[in-house]
Amino acid sequence: MPSPILPISSHPSSSASAAKTVVKAKIDADPSATILISSKFDPEKAIPITPVLPRASSYNSTSNVNNNIVSFANNHQQRFLRNSSDSSLALLADETPRQSISREVGHVADETFYLSGLCFKLLSYLGVGYRWITRFLALGCYAMLLMPGFIQVAFYYFFSRQVRRSIIYGEKPRNRLDLYLPKTSQGRKPVVAFITGGAWIIGYKAWGSLLGQQLSERDIIVACIDYRNFPQGTISDMVEDASQGISFICNNISEYGGDPNRIYLMGQSAGAHIAACTLVNQAIKETGEGDSVSWSVSQIKAYLGLSGGYNLFNLIEHFHTRGLYRSIFLSIMEGEDSLHQFSPEVLVQDSNVKPAVSLLPPVILFHGTADYSIPADASQNFADTLRRVGGKAESMLYDGKTHTDLFLQDPMRGGRDEMFEDVVAIIHGEDEAALAKDAVAPPRRRLVPEFMLKLAHDVSPF
Repeated sequence: MPSPILPISSHPSSSASAAKTVVKAKIDADPSATILISSKFDPEKAIPITPVLPRASSYNSTSNVNNNIVSFANNHQQRFLRNSSDSSLALLADETPRQSISREVGHVADETFYLSGLCFKLLSYLGVGYRWITRFLALGCYAMLLMPGFIQVAFYYFFSRQVRRSIIYGEKPRNRLDLYLPKTSQGRKPVVAFITGGAWIIGYKAWGSLLGQQLSERDIIVACIDYRNFPQGTISDMVEDASQGISFICNNISEYGGDPNRIYLMGQSAGAHIAACTLVNQAIKETGEGDSVSWSVSQIKAYLGLSGGYNLFNLIEHFHTRGLYRSIFLSIMEGEDSLHQFSPEVLVQDSNVKPAVSLLPPVILFHGTADYSIPADASQNFADTLRRVGGKAESMLYDGKTHTDLFLQDPMRGGRDEMFEDVVAIIHGEDEAALAKDAVAPPRRRLVPEFMLKLAHDVSPF
């Protein structure tokens, strides 16, 4: 079993070489742990202040709002990175497992405080009207009803030996990922590179912990990739981060027992959109001349999209009516002129992109028919479009399921749920021994009482 990696960064002197030096050292208190020490650390480069791109005239009025939000984000990043770097040398001293867990809890608490601050900052400029008040009240009730499940998942996330938290995959803020490893280490395991949702604003790698736990119980490694959210970055930054995370997995997962020839890319909600954009963009790069790539689309066995949206032109007004206002959404997507570039369904129909479509892996899209956050038509239309232009795609619809049923309520219900079994069957499709084990796998444990799940379904704001 590979050892956990703890990142340590030190400031280089002014005369230090620009070359990157990486040293691995063992911790006396925990010989199984490894410290990764990098001499390349430049706070000015790590936290660039990137203003939101110029807007179209239809939303110029929000420029001051976004600049203030970006300033808030960067100030927090500067404080966080400065504090982390000032105390980094302390990690060289002996550290007990309990201290390591405390440090990780502190890191997540800091990130949670940060994300909450961004949300309130956004709300202060959006205006807290009736729509937002009712949605936040519904969200509070929804979270309380699922709290028994959240507590159990959080305990697993922080205390399970099968979880490797916050492995650094790049130099940008939030370039970390979590690994969920099966208990058995015999043989190479299939891998799911998962990108979480969060409306492009509140995504976080820990949101995939329930999926990671349950897939790892079926002998599947799950890597949950974190990425910069708005206003830390816009959609280009999110796609860049996702690509770097996938590259890290393709090139390093064998060290953790993963099979580099069986990597599946998966995303949920906004994460499904980001993952699809990343995959299409990578295919376009590979058909270009002279473009260097650190991973290949051919390394991805299949793309699994859960409750995603793939044509932004069809979704912009829908999101506006549900509270993700047009001005903010266009800021995230870098203006109206960029909607074509970041709409995979539209992009694959471009005649110049046709050679890239032939490189794409099979695309399987999952969606609930009662999804009001992103209508099920989004997945159906994308699958139809891919097939029409020569791609391999199918959509799988689940009757009466909402945006969160497939990802939260059903997994917390325990037993066997249809979508989870479909995903596992796809991943294990070429492994008869694994399929035989899946057929006799014990039902999953219930995390939340049924009456609370039904109430959560009814009050869900998603």
